[in-house]
Amino acid sequence: MTSLDYSAILVAILALCGVILLVDRFVLRRPENPLVSFARTALPVLLIVLLFRSFLFEPFRIPSASMMPLLEEGDFILVNKFNYGLRLPVLNTKILATGSPRRGDVIVFHSTSGPPINLIKRLVGLPGDHIIVRDNHLSINGAAVALAPDGEYPGGFGFTGAPLEKETFGSSAHVIMLARNRYPSDFDGVVPPNHYFFMGDNRNDSEDSRFAEVGFVPEDHLVGHAIRIWMNWRIPGWPRLGRIGTPIR
Repeated sequence: MTSLDYSAILVAILALCGVILLVDRFVLRRPENPLVSFARTALPVLLIVLLFRSFLFEPFRIPSASMMPLLEEGDFILVNKFNYGLRLPVLNTKILATGSPRRGDVIVFHSTSGPPINLIKRLVGLPGDHIIVRDNHLSINGAAVALAPDGEYPGGFGFTGAPLEKETFGSSAHVIMLARNRYPSDFDGVVPPNHYFFMGDNRNDSEDSRFAEVGFVPEDHLVGHAIRIWMNWRIPGWPRLGRIGTPIR
């Protein structure tokens, strides 16, 4: 997902507005100046937007197929920012604990290497878990995760006819896709303390914690819990109104 840090941009603009207002108050003293008027009007609006994005909900766009069949390219999703704790914008420092990630949650997190980008995957491994993946079959702490055939993917995006499987974590189930003409990636390792292990639902077409480029994700890299699709628009093309409001589970 996008590498732009909108919170940092908002903070920078807020700081600029604040400087303009301070300079006007103590130096220029010309409230009729258009720049001063703009800063006075924009500052409270930008502050509300920053607080909303930082502590409540933040929108993201899905640019890839790694979470199909649940999420498709062109989906715009809403991420809950307070389920796992309130964090300061930009610094991402937790200031209030409100809950912990649960296995099976779909989560947005910051990349651990390479360019600074946001990724979205499903949480599979909690701290201390021993994770084994063999030929798309998952085992956690020696117990095989239930997997049952669930038909074939009927849509497009180059995955028509791909086998679907229903995977179950405890009492929660979700559907994964096993893309044809791609090789499954195996893994065997223990999740370190304060880290998490993520996998994409499109198991044969997802760069996730099985790969060194992503690896185990530190707790302070978590952004929030993806909860709902609020729009789908794959450009070029038309919005798909039927996906609006779809819950993410």
